[in-house]
Amino acid sequence: MSSNKLKGIGASDGIGIGNILVIKEADLNYDKSPAEDIDAEKKRFNKALKSFAKKAESEAKKLRNSAGDKEAEILEGHLLLATDESMTGQILEMIEGGSRAEAAVDGACNAFIDMFSGMEDDLMRQRAADIKDVRDELLKLLLGIKDTDLGSLPPNTILVARDIAPSMTSKFKKKNIAGIITEVGTATSHLAIIAKAMEIPLISSVPEALSIVKDGEPAVMNGKTGIAELSPDETTLAEYQESLRKELEHKAELKSFRRKKTKTLGGERIQLLCNIGTPAEVASVIKETGEGIGLFRTEFLFMNRQCEPCEDEQFEAYKEIAVAMKGKPVIIRTLDIGGDKEIPYLDLEKEANPFLGLRAIRYCLKNNGLYNRQLRAIIRASAYGNIKLMIPLVTCVEEVRSVKEMVHAIQKEYDEIGVAYNKELPIGCMIETPAAALIADILAKESDFFSIGTNDLTQYIMCADRGNNSVSNLGSYFQPAVLRSIRQIARCGKAAGIPVGICGEAAWNPNLIPLLLSFGIDEFSVSPSKVLPTRAMISKWGIHASHYVEDDTMNLETAEEILIKLFGEQLRNDLVHEKIKSEQRELDETE
Repeated sequence: MSSNKLKGIGASDGIGIGNILVIKEADLNYDKSPAEDIDAEKKRFNKALKSFAKKAESEAKKLRNSAGDKEAEILEGHLLLATDESMTGQILEMIEGGSRAEAAVDGACNAFIDMFSGMEDDLMRQRAADIKDVRDELLKLLLGIKDTDLGSLPPNTILVARDIAPSMTSKFKKKNIAGIITEVGTATSHLAIIAKAMEIPLISSVPEALSIVKDGEPAVMNGKTGIAELSPDETTLAEYQESLRKELEHKAELKSFRRKKTKTLGGERIQLLCNIGTPAEVASVIKETGEGIGLFRTEFLFMNRQCEPCEDEQFEAYKEIAVAMKGKPVIIRTLDIGGDKEIPYLDLEKEANPFLGLRAIRYCLKNNGLYNRQLRAIIRASAYGNIKLMIPLVTCVEEVRSVKEMVHAIQKEYDEIGVAYNKELPIGCMIETPAAALIADILAKESDFFSIGTNDLTQYIMCADRGNNSVSNLGSYFQPAVLRSIRQIARCGKAAGIPVGICGEAAWNPNLIPLLLSFGIDEFSVSPSKVLPTRAMISKWGIHASHYVEDDTMNLETAEEILIKLFGEQLRNDLVHEKIKSEQRELDETE
């Protein structure tokens, strides 16, 4: 790659054209000598903590307005971490041992950072990044260092930094920021989440970016490919300007789908639902015109806290979502922990292979008290909306029957004491294991619906850890074994007359949508930000055309052959669709 090109991870899609502004990291060096006055150091720390809390609350409010509730929760999470008793207790203990406030904050935070950084779970590793942000913010307050003012940037600014803390994004004015380039970070970092919500292109993990770029230097960037070019020539600049024009045109087209129902080209109705992790995310679902909740990951209610949420607390969360969705479906997945999801206070045993161990429904059925409390809360909440209960990681029909027995026992008790609930509460399976795929016909007899979790289904079928880059080529849902399994599950569900949805990443892949329609998938559940692109893509395909694609695709023998075939079919379909739109525009102009 030439010296005027930068290459990193495409973390937030979009084209950026503008001038570089370098953000240098603050110097957080401090006096490491012992404290002279312990009481004074305690007061300094408590003052900094109070200022941090006030600042975090203010910035969360601003971020809620500029990005959304989910993004604001990132800063609210920082506040919870900073004020956690285990964190503050350790800091104060170090101060009492003779450390200055800066050294105590640095030492205590680094201990937690080291602990979380070593975990396999992406969510836990992100916790390490959060604590680093908290540490740096507290050190700045103790040292009297002010952040760079990102609220008064000139238009068309491309920010380049080692990293940008979520707290700094609250000051962003989207109209002035053309893009962001950082030396560190991933496509799932909190900065990436915020950038996506604000529709700002982001390229992360660009080695030595700060030593390469210059302040004021013109640049272009592509947040999808992860490539940026410095001081582009006229030809390159023109290409990026054309790409930006098409991008803006595409965004305008997507906005028109806010007013439309999700239908195929032939008029067949498809349900387009959303995946969420907290009640606060419902606002994004409504904003993006999602038609319900296809997956509420209840484990997030259990995380970032010191103890299990009680039945009433869970009930209020489920009720809040059901009421907000006003009769639209709300599929609540019961607690899915283990594997890559750890909750410290539940004391999960360390296992040699946690993905094949005591996780999800297996854990819940062995911990009846905890599971009973969750089921009771869900059943009570079903009186307030269109709630459906989904069982994760099913591998045998006995698991489904056990859950149904628990549900029926609770319902019988509620009948006796007069507690309201939906007596027709649907109970379905999340199909995400090879075992469930192979007995889908049996499970369909016991289920009111299926939802296919393609992320776990793919990794289990291909025996390839989705977090392991060494086998990432195998962890593709374009693999023939995966596609055949999805088709088999859909056929079994359809034969039994139950709805079949899909809620993994495959649900919004544009190349895969025609195949999924042909298989008989009638519910797609995606992140709120993917609702409009998915609705637009579904509208371009008729069922008959998708059957044709299936016939030509499912006999191919490799993932590469399938991907090439589907990409070609997608390209051809897009050209036909564009021709139809062009002819319609000409007709409108003539009239």
